[in-house]
Amino acid sequence: MSDRTVADVVGETLARLGADLVFGVAGSGYLPVTNALVAHGARFVATRHESGAATAADAYARVSGRPGVITVHQGGGLTNAMTGIAEAAKSRTPLIVLAAEPAAGPSRSDVRVDQGALAHAVGAVGDRVHGPASAVADATRAWRTAVLQRSTVVLHLPLDVQAEAAEPDGVPPAPAMQPPRASDDAVTALAHLLKNAGRPVFIAGRGALGARAEVEALAAAAGALLATSAAAKGLFAGDDWNLDVSGGFATPPAAELIRDADVVVAWGASLDGWTTRQGALIGPDTAVVQVDLDPSAFGVHHRVDLGVCGDARLTALAVAAALPGHRQAYRTDEVRAKLRDRGRWRDVGYTDTGDESHIDPRTLAVTLDDLLPAERVIAVDAGDFMGYPSMFLSVPDHHGFVFTQAFPSIGSGLASALGAALASPGRLPVAACGGDGFLTGVAELDTIRRLGLGMLIVVWNHEASGTGPAGHGLSTVVWPETDLAAIARGHGCAAVTVRRPEDLDPVREWLAGSREVPMVVDAKVTADQPSWWAVETVRGH
Repeated sequence: MSDRTVADVVGETLARLGADLVFGVAGSGYLPVTNALVAHGARFVATRHESGAATAADAYARVSGRPGVITVHQGGGLTNAMTGIAEAAKSRTPLIVLAAEPAAGPSRSDVRVDQGALAHAVGAVGDRVHGPASAVADATRAWRTAVLQRSTVVLHLPLDVQAEAAEPDGVPPAPAMQPPRASDDAVTALAHLLKNAGRPVFIAGRGALGARAEVEALAAAAGALLATSAAAKGLFAGDDWNLDVSGGFATPPAAELIRDADVVVAWGASLDGWTTRQGALIGPDTAVVQVDLDPSAFGVHHRVDLGVCGDARLTALAVAAALPGHRQAYRTDEVRAKLRDRGRWRDVGYTDTGDESHIDPRTLAVTLDDLLPAERVIAVDAGDFMGYPSMFLSVPDHHGFVFTQAFPSIGSGLASALGAALASPGRLPVAACGGDGFLTGVAELDTIRRLGLGMLIVVWNHEASGTGPAGHGLSTVVWPETDLAAIARGHGCAAVTVRRPEDLDPVREWLAGSREVPMVVDAKVTADQPSWWAVETVRGH
């Protein structure tokens, strides 16, 4: 009789499949699975809250390219994590949630909820470990669903099933998988559009993160300009024809060039309201093409004239082979000069609104961009402030930017930066937060400090919150001044209050030092500067 349990076998199977880091809050309901993962090589990272665990695992998966794993307790443990799970599910992040579940029967009704319905409600895939005979197959199926279908999987583990004796079996070999290539007719149709286009623009999303070289090569052949969704920022960093982010974060020249396009091709991008400014960024006569693995994604957020079902990399290769040669099209000397002179937000002039007590949020971002090392990874929380770090802070590639806004919720910034930091130890992690978001997620500041992460945490603190930017008829609440730097020092962090650019000198010194503790910047920013990017995105201007 084996003394190994189903929990042991599930943990061992996932570790052998590649689970290398698991996030969670310690608790008896799932500790055996966590212990089994750790015993077979995974590292357990204890966060202060389940929501932080889910958000950190999501960010870890985005930056590392490996599936994220979290363990949560039955009942409240799972419901606490649901916001992070919803973000991951909507973003198609490969994530496995090991969720303990009450044993069958009337016991512990206080923690019993319909966990399968919770998973389904937020777009995650619900699955289950059924018993000793299927434990290896169940765990393997969940892993492969997450990886091959880019899905968030909630794997339910009933407590009585976890405790049953089980004999370990070998992990079955993975079948050879070839991503689908677009049909010949679709390739021909897209090639025909590009061959006749005078002003083509490519917009790449997370579905094209593994296809940079192929999409760039096709763009060069077609004479197309390159842009990304906010979630894929940095994908074309360094390319002379890179417009950076499309949508509310786009610079005026980039927005103008996208609006004037005669063909727009979305590569693994949904063309949602963020990316198209509620459709206003794409002209009514522009031919719109969407390339995606999932045909149900076509036209969900924006009209599509041609849907191409296939892998972005393979489709780009096939279309490039069908083009007769290289064309200039949109890559003119005039466009090159426009991008060279005004291609970055810092090159777009503005009137500094700072005073003796407050720093302009744009000036803060520009000054930080000059201070920070090039090798950085930036995680941006939700909130009215988020345009400033997203637009003014540069990143070296798409692994350097984490934008969790598929299910926006303030308070995600610290946990996102935690996951990103663990996925990229060679880069400076930067958490960009608003004042509300920092305080909402402040529990994970303890986790960051405990792990010894040399993270820079910048708070755009205008000491107000609401549903939108001030001055545009939207509700705003003004809070009393809070000394966030003092709160940070109470957690054992270095901290500084910034009201003028010269107040950032301690950050410069911290960057030059050993960075043994996190540095928190409580930046008192001007509150009367309207977040024009938010207004344009919401209203479609």
